[in-house]
Order: sequence, then C-alpha cells, then structure tokens
Amino acid sequence: MGKFVKDLFGGNLFKGDKGVWMIYFFLCMISLVEVYSASSRLTFGGGHHWGPMVSQAGFLLMGLIVILFVHRIPCKWFMLFPFILLPVAVMLLLYTAVLGGGSNINETNRWVSFGSISFQPSEVAKAALLMTAAVVLAKTQAEREDYVKGKKRKVVGAIKGKRYLAFAIVGGAALLICGLIFIDNFSTAAMLFLVVVIMMFIGHVPNDLMMKGLLVIVGAAAIFVATIYAVPENTWKEIPGCKRVVTMKHRVERKFGKGDEEAKQKANKSEAQILTSDENSQTTYAAIAIANSDVIGLGPGNSIQRDFLQHAESDFIYAIIVEELGVFGAFFVAFLYLVLLIRVGRIAQKCPSFFPAYLVLGFGIMMVLQAFVNMSVAVGLFPVTGQTLPLISKGGTSILITSFYIGVILSVSRYAEKKAQKAPLVEAVPNGETSEYYTDGGMS
Repeated sequence: MGKFVKDLFGGNLFKGDKGVWMIYFFLCMISLVEVYSASSRLTFGGGHHWGPMVSQAGFLLMGLIVILFVHRIPCKWFMLFPFILLPVAVMLLLYTAVLGGGSNINETNRWVSFGSISFQPSEVAKAALLMTAAVVLAKTQAEREDYVKGKKRKVVGAIKGKRYLAFAIVGGAALLICGLIFIDNFSTAAMLFLVVVIMMFIGHVPNDLMMKGLLVIVGAAAIFVATIYAVPENTWKEIPGCKRVVTMKHRVERKFGKGDEEAKQKANKSEAQILTSDENSQTTYAAIAIANSDVIGLGPGNSIQRDFLQHAESDFIYAIIVEELGVFGAFFVAFLYLVLLIRVGRIAQKCPSFFPAYLVLGFGIMMVLQAFVNMSVAVGLFPVTGQTLPLISKGGTSILITSFYIGVILSVSRYAEKKAQKAPLVEAVPNGETSEYYTDGGMS
C-alpha cells in the first residue's frame, strides 16, 4: 500500500508521454477560446457573457485533476475497473433507455441527474466496455517459443482450447451495451461497436469467427432498415423507446436529399425555405460558416454564424473553428487528433504485456474516431449525429470521461517506458487454433 501511495502522489507532477501532454494542453487552449466565441446564443438572452467560458474552464480544471490522479495509478489496477463499471453501466442504461428514467431532452433519456450533477450513462458504458474487452482479450492470449524458418520466435495467439472464448464474451458484452445505447443514441452505439471490432481484430480473435459475426450483424441491420421503412412513422413514435428511430431515418434521408425533396413536394416550399427549416438549419448554417472562412478565417471571436447555428458550442464547434481559424486552423485541430492516435500506437507497441496495449488502443481509437465523426458532420460528410469534439466542445460528462481516457493512456505510457522494449510485428501465420503473429520478443 505504501508503494501505491508513493506512486500516486510522489515525484514530478506531469508524468508519462510528453507528446500526449502537449496535445492535451493544445486542445484545452483551443477549447477555451472557441467555446467562449461560440456561446453567444447562450448569453444573448441575458446570461453572463463570461459564463460559458468560466464553466468550461471549471470542467477542464476538473478534468486535469482527474488526469493527474489517474495517470499515477499503476496500469495493472485498471483490470479491476470493469468488474465495477460494467454492472453499473448496464443498470444505468436499463434505467434510462428501457425504464424511461433520467432527464428527457430532445425526446431522449440520455441523462441521469443527481441533484445539480448530470451525466450520460453511455459515457460510463463506453469506458466499461472498452476496459472489459481489453481484460478479456488479454486473458485469452498467450505466447510460446517456437522455431519459424529456423529462427527462434515467440508465437502470439489465443490460448489453446479458448478459441471461441474471447469472441463470445467480448461479442456478448458489446451486443448488450451497444444495444442498450442504440435505443437513444445510434451514433454512439455504432462507434463503440466499431472500436470493439477493431480491438478484437488487433487481439487475434480468429478471422473466421469475426466474419461470421459481422455477417450476422449486417443481416440484422438490413432487416432493421427494411422494417423502418415498412412500419409507419406514427407507429414507431408510439412504441416505447423507438421515437429516435424516426429521427435517425429523417437525418439519413436529409443527408442524401430524399427528405428535403419530399418536404418540398408536400409543402411546396422553395429550396431556400427547405435549407433554413428547423430540421436542416444546423447543416445549412455550418456550411455557411465554413464558406465564410475564406481560407484564412475571420479571426478568433469573429464568427458570424455562431449567432444562428444551434449547438455551435458543442456539436458544431468545428464549423466555428473553420470559420474563425480558416483551413490551416481546421487542419491543425485534425492534425492534433491524428498525432494522438500515432502516439497511442507507439505506446501500445512498447507495452510488454497484452492488457495495457489493448486498453490504450481502445481508448485512443475511441477518442480519435469520435473527433473525426464530429468534424465530418460539421463539414457535411456525415448526417447529424450529436457527437461532441473531445476536449474542445462544451460539456461536462464528455470532458471528464475523455480526461479519464487521457489519464489511462499516460499511465500506460509510464508503464511502457519502465518495463518494455519495442517488439516489431511481423507477418501473420495461421495455425490450428487461430491466426497467430510472430514477434521478436513480443508481448507476454
């Protein structure tokens, strides 16, 4: 216990990968400037002009405290977290999505409130599922020494006799958690499921099992889409927990123009009226903001569309960044997330054991994927999803959970620096149990 307390509070304040720390501080600085600039709609009705920025600074400070605490925790302790987080996440999701508890916002029950504190159970569920996947994949992997082409190598793959174990446990947990999130938040469920699939692929789950599972998912998705169009919209709205199905359908149709064309025919509206209608206003004003940037941008604090764009400080903050900072500012933000992914990959390569490598990859991919989904929505590549830009968008739960991710990544980087040497990955070779990978002294 004494060693744990010393590790937690001793030594210099900022430990771990310096590149991750630099990216974190850059994102925080951009967040303070852009949230202050984009929050004019929140202060227009008599609110305090500095209120949103002060609130954001408070959450970022709490996030920093979370990072400073979490990044001192020895990474082996994170193996215990899923045993607490996963049951709690399931109960909270059942309470909000199935039982209809929590706070109803925009026809969804994504929030749980305890007094003045509110949070999204889906954020807790993301961390719980990713940590669970990392534990299961690590515990079902092993390595043994063998001779390959006359050279002694370490063979990494599934433990003999446990070929199906990781696929069954991780796949079952993913279907449960993502299924509960899907009821009120399709985009989060889809991203989380994709990250888990990537982790299973990296974690040497047999390719034939992966393909069979994905074919089943694709088939189920096709049946679901067909059902959406076969069942009248009014019927979906009357089914408990299915109101968001209609919203999801409309967003996809608007993205591909079908919804706009039908609305135009029914209401005899002009193209301009369709584009500025309530359903289309977000994407329209985001596109105008990007067009206003004129390559070099209008300068920090000079956004025009922030006064018209709903959720400019959260879901569409990237459009405001492009408008104010121009193309170079937009690329710089994207570059930060891309570098974060590269740093995470290098940290994972240095890990001498499975669990920290899978854990850091899961958290890193989740953050970067969410960032690029948010940016894709802002520039019009994806339908509106409601995903925030990690560490930049205004929000409390998202910032604290993302800070927890950063803390875990830094903790793993400390472990990797102390315990391991980089083990380069070579070719994949199939054998009787699974597809196994040969390394020159890889993970154990």
